Amino acid sequence: MSSEGRVKVALIGAGGWGYHHARIFNARKDVDFCAVVGRDADRTRARADEFGTNAYTSIAEMLETERPDLVSLCLPNQGHFDATLQVIQAGVPLLVEKPLVFDLGEADLLLAEAAKRELFFAINFNHRYATAVQKAKEAMDTGQLGELIFASWRFGGEGTSDHPHGNLIETQCHGFDMLEHLCGPIASVMAQMTDKTGNGFSTMALALQFQSGAVGTLLGSYDSSYAYAQTHAMELNGLKGRVTIEDTVKKFTFQRSGSETAEVWQAGYFNDKEREFHLTFDKHFEHLLGAFRAGEAPPIHAAAGRRALQLAHAAIESFQTGQRIQT
Repeated sequence: MSSEGRVKVALIGAGGWGYHHARIFNARKDVDFCAVVGRDADRTRARADEFGTNAYTSIAEMLETERPDLVSLCLPNQGHFDATLQVIQAGVPLLVEKPLVFDLGEADLLLAEAAKRELFFAINFNHRYATAVQKAKEAMDTGQLGELIFASWRFGGEGTSDHPHGNLIETQCHGFDMLEHLCGPIASVMAQMTDKTGNGFSTMALALQFQSGAVGTLLGSYDSSYAYAQTHAMELNGLKGRVTIEDTVKKFTFQRSGSETAEVWQAGYFNDKEREFHLTFDKHFEHLLGAFRAGEAPPIHAAAGRRALQLAHAAIESFQTGQRIQT
């Protein structure tokens, strides 16, 4: 750490969502935001200048020169493996964006290499930090819903990928993570998919069985629109009540079984930070940095990324074979 006790953080990635990494690191008084690494020199210099930090086009040079305490990686979805492995093999603690990778063998190698070095290895499943989701987690943990019977996740908007299962792996990883975070392990999956738009298998409908005996559904798409109302919707239905979440950050509703009155949370007029999706990352990083400083495990370990990928591959196998796949 720096002489002032600040955590020295470097960012690999100068793209769109990488802006929010830079924004958070730059704003924190307990972080020394030391560097941005990117592939394009001009773009990287512009991002570094915007936040008053150093620009590099070489990860190795940055690690050698800056010696950061923590590296955050925010790269194109299919370009995660090599850079992540390089940081791990350099022995530097790290935070990565989802998806972890697209290949299970690569995921296993990254986790094994990090475990061998006892590295702090986190992944940014920031949906968990939306207030509506945290309220749903509390309702589940305190037994307000009673025994869970079914759960559903729907998330669809515009998107393209040159991977035939891009939506499933890079976007619905949030759905897999959220369903298991709230409902427990998924025991098996059966899948239907369509490629009718020529955009890969960009829309899918999955039937899920949880280890608890509850059932679930996941509907995901790149053939919809993020402009639609309730582009994201989640429902948890138990014997005692039901929870719904609208657009991750917009609205939480709890209704007891048999009651015609519902309890609703939604951000108030002046409460912008609870309403803005990107600020869920701010909350996650606050928790993550506290764990890092305390020498604790990350709040969301990168193993959660491997688990989401495992479930995606099970769905692919199910679609290809027409069989229900155990996970």
